[in-house]
Amino acid sequence: MNALAATNRNFRLASRLLGLDSKLEKSLLIPFREIKVECTIPKDDGTLASYVGFRIQHDNARGPMKGGIRYHPEVDPDEVNALAQLMTWKTAVADIPYGGAKGGIGCNPGDLSKSELERLTRVFTQKIHDLIGIHTDVPAPDMGTNAQTMAWILDEYSKFHGHSPAVVTGKPIDLGGSLGREAATGRGVIYATEALLAEYGKSIEGMTFVIQGFGNVGSWASRLIHEKGGKVVAVSDVTGAIKNPNGIDIPELLKHKEATGILKSFSGADSMDPNEVLVHECDVLIPCALGGVLNRENAADVKAKFIIEAANHPTDPEADEILSKKGVIILPDIYANAGGVTVSYFEWVQNIQGFMWDEEKVNLELKKYMTQSFHNIKNMCQSHDCSLRMGAFTLGVNRVARATILRGWEA
Repeated sequence: MNALAATNRNFRLASRLLGLDSKLEKSLLIPFREIKVECTIPKDDGTLASYVGFRIQHDNARGPMKGGIRYHPEVDPDEVNALAQLMTWKTAVADIPYGGAKGGIGCNPGDLSKSELERLTRVFTQKIHDLIGIHTDVPAPDMGTNAQTMAWILDEYSKFHGHSPAVVTGKPIDLGGSLGREAATGRGVIYATEALLAEYGKSIEGMTFVIQGFGNVGSWASRLIHEKGGKVVAVSDVTGAIKNPNGIDIPELLKHKEATGILKSFSGADSMDPNEVLVHECDVLIPCALGGVLNRENAADVKAKFIIEAANHPTDPEADEILSKKGVIILPDIYANAGGVTVSYFEWVQNIQGFMWDEEKVNLELKKYMTQSFHNIKNMCQSHDCSLRMGAFTLGVNRVARATILRGWEA
């Protein structure tokens, strides 16, 4: 099941539990606006190349729309639509005053030079500048984009609208980016994990963890688990997988990855089959890579007691059912990886106030939001006698539905 079908399915289940009016349900699903633009740029060799850019603005009942921009060859309207809708529910779960959006350009950023990427980003911004804005739609980095991409968008947007640092988040610190933003998703995952484990009288210390994916989120999560006395017993990324039953020395592994770019040559652990990582013996499994990695083929063999979804949509619905029957507790992506968008919100707030916070304040506020959201989800689980995933979806959908009704959606 693809991300759009799974998101729609979870939304419909949540709206049944909440007893939403069928007309309201339909209205909540339909995106506010879909934008498609043609971006033609001169390549470095003088030839012209054209790329299609998208921005789906899903819902603005609770505030400006918010979501990443990805540069990827397979950016298509369906996927962008699912991710925009997911952002609507995610910002509502985190209780930050945003709606959902998502965008992208169908290109392979690896095939473009830095100056070509800059031209493409600027043309895309020129085409959509009047449809994004501080109080309208606030983009952020995503797959294939980064702080530099945001800096170009900020500069191009400011040519039309004057200096506007709050128009994008995930910017370089020198242009008004927030301290703590780089670690935010990984740190949020850890705060979410702590909140969940505390429910079972456990803490990170002494527990064993498996991390699938060692990019930004996976590496930060590993580092923080190591600092808190947890044992990371297996790690994988696109270059391979490693294990050590006594716990991997994460600071050393990070140095090794920085120096060589590959995991499996690390001397402090043994190489293993990457397909075995998800079913490796551990207390807590944290998928931080791609969607759909837990499916009906491998779900029955998962040995973890807890799964923390740091990636978007890592567990497909069939796997969800198998794992629930086994008694595995799954902390859903819509909440578990909301640390990134929460600190993006803090960045936006700092830009609007023109007042920067120190990193300690950012992390303290993030912990407060993640912990409070967990308790709100648990309350929904008790009210509707449902799983954590449905608890999170009912919480998010209910908040958006309430805001929509209060604003007078039928007028």
